[in-house]
Amino acid sequence: MKDILEDSTKFPSMKLPRIDELNLTSKKVLVRADLDISEVESENFRLESLIPTLDYLYEQNCSIILIGHRGRPSEIPEGKTKEQVQQDLSLQPVSKALEELLKVRWGEEKVGKLDMHMMENLRFDEGEEANDKQYSEHLAKNGEIYINEAFAISHREHASIVGLPSLMPHAAGFRFLEEVENLSKVFENPKQPVITLISGIKKDKIDYIESFKEFSDRILIGGRLPEFMPEGNTDPKVVVAKLLPDKEDITIHSVENFQDEIKKAKTIIVSGPIGKYEEEGHRMGTERVFNEIAKSPAFKVAGGGDTISALSLLGIENEFDWLSVGGGAMLEFLAKRTLPGIEALG
Repeated sequence: MKDILEDSTKFPSMKLPRIDELNLTSKKVLVRADLDISEVESENFRLESLIPTLDYLYEQNCSIILIGHRGRPSEIPEGKTKEQVQQDLSLQPVSKALEELLKVRWGEEKVGKLDMHMMENLRFDEGEEANDKQYSEHLAKNGEIYINEAFAISHREHASIVGLPSLMPHAAGFRFLEEVENLSKVFENPKQPVITLISGIKKDKIDYIESFKEFSDRILIGGRLPEFMPEGNTDPKVVVAKLLPDKEDITIHSVENFQDEIKKAKTIIVSGPIGKYEEEGHRMGTERVFNEIAKSPAFKVAGGGDTISALSLLGIENEFDWLSVGGGAMLEFLAKRTLPGIEALG
């Protein structure tokens, strides 16, 4: 955090308003946080990313109101009621997990002096995802200043992302600033060759290939994505893996091809595991390719929940230069070099 506070030239292309530029002393601050955590007891990465901003706000004697969402409460599975879904997706367990994490980091005495509370899941109100102006105005009444510390959801045009900054003094939090700084290195004078690994199971990742060609020397396609690619790929920039018959991993020949490309790289972007890494029998592709990346002296960034879980499982997360809290937001930012949440802060 010290480097960010001292160097105001780190973000020349974004000109983002910064949290340390505002007079926050004793103010009520709305912090849009990334609270979308499914496994509350084991997933601390997104909560840990909040700590530098929370620490700074504590030092400024602020009252902190955390706002965010969890899951998709508008989707009601068969056999469940709306009330049951809302109970499942309440932010109360996240609030307790954050409190326990802060006690470990700060100690109980400091946490006891912290004036902070967390509002319930914003998506329980339809106005959040609809970016309803009245809902934004309702949220704005809870604070005096708005801080966006939710890079992972800033590709969404929701009330708490793009509505609130239009109504209040605002700035980006420390983690948000670091996300922009580190991810911008991929397309602002990157060290070449640039290798982008797009993998996982989400078909819509394929839509980013054309944009990524602008800064990538090679794009490696793994996970389940090869089955969605057009047959007979002839683009020399795109390397598509072959899948095993059960489609849960890539072939050993494809693994070796990926490893050969990675050895040449000076910049590497990782989005998605190679196969069904949760099962040892389908972990070979992810293990060998990710370990090859970890050994590389290249500048390395990775993002997305499954990606970070796989890196953690392999014990190599510390070998990366940057781990983004965002999966879809990271891809969107790299493709468009901005996000709705960034534009709203401008």
